[in-house]
Amino acid sequence: MSSQFELAQNPTEPISSVTFSPRTPTRLLVSSWDRHVYLYDTHGEPGGKLLQKFEHRAPVLDVCFGRDDNEAFSAGLDWEVRRIDLSSGAQTVLSTHSQGVRNILYSAPHNLLISASWDATLHLHDLSNPGDFSSISLPSKPFSLTASPTKLVVAMASRAVNIYELSALSSAAKQGGGETVNVEPWQRRESSMKYMTRAVACMPNDAGYSSSSIEGRVAVEWFDPSEESQARKYAFKCHRQNVDGQDVVYPVNALAYHPVHGTFATGGGDGVVALWDAVAKRRIRQYQKFPASVQTIEFSADGKFMAVGVSPGFEDGVDDVPDGVIKVFIRELSDTEAQGKKK
Repeated sequence: MSSQFELAQNPTEPISSVTFSPRTPTRLLVSSWDRHVYLYDTHGEPGGKLLQKFEHRAPVLDVCFGRDDNEAFSAGLDWEVRRIDLSSGAQTVLSTHSQGVRNILYSAPHNLLISASWDATLHLHDLSNPGDFSSISLPSKPFSLTASPTKLVVAMASRAVNIYELSALSSAAKQGGGETVNVEPWQRRESSMKYMTRAVACMPNDAGYSSSSIEGRVAVEWFDPSEESQARKYAFKCHRQNVDGQDVVYPVNALAYHPVHGTFATGGGDGVVALWDAVAKRRIRQYQKFPASVQTIEFSADGKFMAVGVSPGFEDGVDDVPDGVIKVFIRELSDTEAQGKKK
């Protein structure tokens, strides 16, 4: 059976990210423009239980779990990369960028923390040596970051995409000293979409990734550089609605792959979440419309839950945030709900 509920205690300003613990599928972190990170037990009580909230100096743009259930890392408009001890609430600054930090990501196999900032750098933190980091210069401002077991994909302005090998980044992180190091991307690509990239997400099987744009489109491509593999690349239109005879196009803000079935979810400015089968190139299902723009989506590591962060976006045409539409929804998926086409 599938069921859906909203968390009872939500942030007060737009939600920037939702992320489940890789170890405990009911432990959820939410970051918000209200300058807080929230920690929930989604099934601790009806409507979920808010366990703790952690105040920052500025809006928080991203958050992730670290080496265990009590370690988190956050990034935001205070330019800082922070470690949060979720049991004591203690916060430690690991590095400081020179502009806002858009994304933070932890790669467990490499014990590597990566932050991406609008100052066009990545900071690489080897967590066996906390507080030390190396820096990599990017060709342009990063918008989204995603990792597979072996690769890091960085989507940037000017439709640029760099793909790095995580093993090379891990070695670079060990140089430390806050120095800028030169790591050649494994591949440099140009986005196959004409408009600005909003999100990227890697396939769990390490074969490729999807990217989405502000212009109601998603592209699916594979890492393998062979001509045969690159010929499989495709893009499709989605998150568009006919309003009074006009085709209204919405940004695709969120992308997430299901860790078990390898299908993926998209969330758009139209308040819609859809599930897609990347291989069969078809939509599996579309969910009932949410009350505002979908900003972020995440599946739990066991694939049983999907968290959806909903907040008004600029496409809603409102300057002031209306009450009551900043919500996190938790959907419990049935066993076959996110399954692709049977071969």
